[in-house]
Amino acid sequence: MTLPNVDMNLLDQPTLEKVQAKELDHPPRILLLYGSNRERSYSRLAVMEAGRILEHFGAEVKIFHPKGLPLPEDADTEHPKVKELHDLLAWAEGMVWCSPERHGSMSSIFKSQIDWIPLAGGAIRATQGKTLALMQVSGGSQSFNSLNQMRILGRWMRMITIPNQSSIPKAFLEFEEDGRMKPSSFYDRIVDVMEELYKFTLLTRGQSQYLTDRYSERKESAEELSKRVNQRSL
Repeated sequence: MTLPNVDMNLLDQPTLEKVQAKELDHPPRILLLYGSNRERSYSRLAVMEAGRILEHFGAEVKIFHPKGLPLPEDADTEHPKVKELHDLLAWAEGMVWCSPERHGSMSSIFKSQIDWIPLAGGAIRATQGKTLALMQVSGGSQSFNSLNQMRILGRWMRMITIPNQSSIPKAFLEFEEDGRMKPSSFYDRIVDVMEELYKFTLLTRGQSQYLTDRYSERKESAEELSKRVNQRSL
């Protein structure tokens, strides 16, 4: 079999050894984002439950609290809350996103956090190759609108978005006064999702750059280099 349209010098041959996860000297690092600044925010309570489960598995967990984050383009990247978000993003190997559903979509507070995430930092996309788990809470019946939107965002941002997801309907009925989630099938699904996220994070640790390295981009870079070299020789 021949591939006349392929530059064989740029085509990588994946092997088991190349995709094998690396053993790192720190626990998996997971950043959790939520989408409401209300005093009793169910998306915050949900990620706190998710964080406890991840910590039980052995992850190091940090939660970004969006209160005080300016709207995108209303401040520069040196704003303390923007810088905090960027620093946490650079730290994280995986993420959990949880948004309430408002008017059939993710909240503006959650979307603002995503819009502050840079598409690239130097030559590296800030989210590329990181694992991602998705959750949503609803005030009414069960819905998946926010989940579907976040899944599109995760793909667009080149994240390894796990198949499982969590949707909590009538969230006001699912939490105790102290903020802890009641036992239910919805709680069990959060355990499922965090377990899956932790597994995928272990499987891909230290390999995000290789797993998201693309032939078309290597080819484009090679062509750009060739143009620059040829230009100098004119």
